Amino acid sequence: MTTTPFTEPPKKRLGQHFLHERGIISKIVQAVDPQPGDRLVEIGPGQGAITFPLLERHHELTVIEFDRDLIAPLTEAAQSRGTLHVIHSDVLQVDFTALAAGGTIRLVGNLPYNLSSPILFHALDHAAVVRDMHFMLQKEVVDRMAAGPGSKVYGRLGVMLQAYCRVTPLFNVPPGAFNPPPKVDSAVVRLVPRPDSEITVIDRALFARVVRDAFGQRRKTLRNALSNVCDAEAIAAAGIDPQHRAEQVPVEGFIALANLLARNGA
Repeated sequence: MTTTPFTEPPKKRLGQHFLHERGIISKIVQAVDPQPGDRLVEIGPGQGAITFPLLERHHELTVIEFDRDLIAPLTEAAQSRGTLHVIHSDVLQVDFTALAAGGTIRLVGNLPYNLSSPILFHALDHAAVVRDMHFMLQKEVVDRMAAGPGSKVYGRLGVMLQAYCRVTPLFNVPPGAFNPPPKVDSAVVRLVPRPDSEITVIDRALFARVVRDAFGQRRKTLRNALSNVCDAEAIAAAGIDPQHRAEQVPVEGFIALANLLARNGA
């Protein structure tokens, strides 16, 4: 095994937990299964645990790294493995559409737990150029992403992602697979953006507002939670009981309500 020139310890303020378990790394690479012609983009390569196996298999990889101290050792360690393109930036400032340059990209990453939701929503904004995503996140976040109505963890994140992506949890990752070990279990999830023919949302901003307000105060009925967006008659017209709470409504119900409001000029 080739040694790598990393000397910087993980930085708590950046939420860094570096993956080191070889079995888990192999499972991630197998799940991604890079093919010739793929444009792979890794978010937060850290010390290269996923980066280098992907690079050795695919020979070219773009990485987005915020921590300046990791860039030189990443670049040095990559030289014997393939072509590594490093973007030194906050991932939330990276334009994935521009990065795709008229094609599509595949996103991979062990996401910092304190930024996982903003990164997911940022990727969603560029879903038209993203072929798929393989992310490692807190297991609790993955559970929320994939939850259905009636679940205690069903909420805004799951509804927003499922409206635009197919969400598939793949496998769990124990704390001991990282240095330092996080205090929670992790999981790897695959997201595949839906084709335009499957996305039935008319007004994305309005849909996002409906979902946000519906789950803003979970204990309220939809009649009350959505009072700033629509009345009970509109909710009922979309086929939803206004006395229900948000966690009882399927993704399709929120889409139906938002589309009804969009057609009525809300």
